[in-house]
Amino acid sequence: MGERKESNHLIRDHWILCSDMEFINKAHKGKVVVGMSGGVDSSVAAYLLKEEGFEVTGVTMQIWQNEERYDCSLEGGCCGMSAVEDARRVAHMLDIPYYVMNFREEFNDKVICYFISEYLSGRTPNPCIACNRYVKWESLLKRSLAIGTDYIATGHYARIERLNNGRYAIRNSVTAAKDQTYALYNLTQEQLKHTVMPVGDYTKEEIRGIAEKIGLYVANKPDSMEICFVPDNDYAGFIERHCDGGIQEGNFVDKDGKVLGRHKGITHYTVGQRKGLGLAMGHPVFVTEIRPDTNEVVIGDNEQILKKIVICDNINYMAEQEIDENKIYTAKIRYNHRGAACHLKRNDDKLYVEFEEPVRAATPGQALVVYAGEYVAMGGTIIDSM
Repeated sequence: MGERKESNHLIRDHWILCSDMEFINKAHKGKVVVGMSGGVDSSVAAYLLKEEGFEVTGVTMQIWQNEERYDCSLEGGCCGMSAVEDARRVAHMLDIPYYVMNFREEFNDKVICYFISEYLSGRTPNPCIACNRYVKWESLLKRSLAIGTDYIATGHYARIERLNNGRYAIRNSVTAAKDQTYALYNLTQEQLKHTVMPVGDYTKEEIRGIAEKIGLYVANKPDSMEICFVPDNDYAGFIERHCDGGIQEGNFVDKDGKVLGRHKGITHYTVGQRKGLGLAMGHPVFVTEIRPDTNEVVIGDNEQILKKIVICDNINYMAEQEIDENKIYTAKIRYNHRGAACHLKRNDDKLYVEFEEPVRAATPGQALVVYAGEYVAMGGTIIDSM
């Protein structure tokens, strides 16, 4: 494997560097359950950990529901049915035990029901963040520890380190193009303590190269981009099919309540949306607010979705246990946001994030993740902006 990379604390702490630059094993690494999606990242994660000396078991999490109700992805989804066969074949090649664990109930309660409820409440949820915290970690870790496992592992592009202050933190992966730290901000200290993420030390090209070198047939398998339980990306259609009473049409209004037209139902819209509104206003307009109580979608111009202060609740502290009001942090308001400089203030159970420059379309229901350098400092759920 060449020279070993040193960012993952749970691997690094069990090795010493000899004079000839070779790493030797100091101790048995322990038992690890690898969540295997059938994709190249988790497959290579299992291989790397086995090479490190861990006792590896592969697990695919069965989360798809009754097929008459939920059309889960058959091809390429992170937990779709095809994942089982792909993961099983990889596990056989790596000569590791492999199991399928049923997490249907947890996934339905913590992800699908949450997803539907948030959209009906006028917010835009991130189901992958909920799945990470409550299914892929909370439920899988609980079961894994119960059967004598020391750690769980995933193929996420992120790194875990224990900092000088004693806290565990997610650190950016070596590749910004695939970095997945945003979706992991909500993990707890106990979860991080029992987690390894070997893939965060590599670029995607390197991971595919390793897979090709050891002959994994999933080496060039495409990445899954859609939400696994909404493979056609029709969120509103999914919600309407699984919502008693369906979705009601309502009014587009301006900030003063003037009716501008009719909308198809609030689940079709998100703050910042411009396309698909069907309004002939003579100039670009955007969704600036969703009002579920009155079933209204508020329309305005670009300036109305530029905000300097974003307010969050449900704060999860990671690298830091409290904020430093004199410190300049970086925060991301969505997964593909590049991040922007900001200052933090705490008021009761809410976090006020003041950006140095206005940010566009801070969307209620989405996560805001705060970074201190390369580390996730904390994060929360956006509830308002101004």
